[in-house]
This record gives sequence, C-alpha cells and structure tokens, in this order.
Amino acid sequence: MSNSPMTNKRPVYLNLLKIRLPLTGVVSFAHRITGVILFLALPFAVYLLDLSIESQESFQSAQQILNQPVMLLLQVLLLWSITHHFFAGIRFLLIDAEIGVEKSQARLGAWLVLIAEILTLFAIVYGVGL
Repeated sequence: MSNSPMTNKRPVYLNLLKIRLPLTGVVSFAHRITGVILFLALPFAVYLLDLSIESQESFQSAQQILNQPVMLLLQVLLLWSITHHFFAGIRFLLIDAEIGVEKSQARLGAWLVLIAEILTLFAIVYGVGL
C-alpha cells in the first residue's frame, strides 16, 4: 500500500488563515457572512421596532439606544451588511442565469459589487450625516 497523494484518502488540514482567496471568493465569503449578520440582527431590529411604536416615551428610549457609540458602529456594520448582501446577491442571481460566469466576467462582477457598495455607503452616510 502506497501513501501517494492519489491513494491517500485521509482528510487534509487546511489552514484557512493562510489561504489566499481570489476577489470572487472574498465577495462570496463576505456575502455569506453578511447574511448571517443580518439574520442575527433581526430579533434586535424587531425589538427596537416594537419599542418605538409603543408610545412617545418608548420611541425616545429606542432613539437613546441607537445613539450610543457602540450602536452607531453596529449601525454602520449593518448598513455595510445590507449593501454588500444586496449587490452580491444580484451578482449571484446573474451568475445563476449564466451571466458573468467566465473568469474575467466574474472578477469584473466582484469589483462592481465592491464599487457599488462603497458608493452606496458613501452616499448614505454623507446624505444622512452619520
């Protein structure tokens, strides 16, 4: 019995911190991460919505919660998550329709996702004045 790589069926240890993903892989991985972030934020968002519609005082309490420095950082994270997940989701829908499947097109699509999310974030933050 030989231990050549072709006959050895043992699992291989992959150090995920040392693997260099291409840009398309980074966008794909970030799409999954942003989906998890958005899913985990749902209960808190529902809580804040419920709190904000109870009364005038509870609405002010919700505003006070959202104006805390940590919450402002969380809002920026959620804003990035929404924009990235939206644009990457459109990219993946196009790939499912076999548009942008070629390597050069996929790379261009990944760059377009990053550019669109940066421009959208800038427009929202600059427009709202966060």
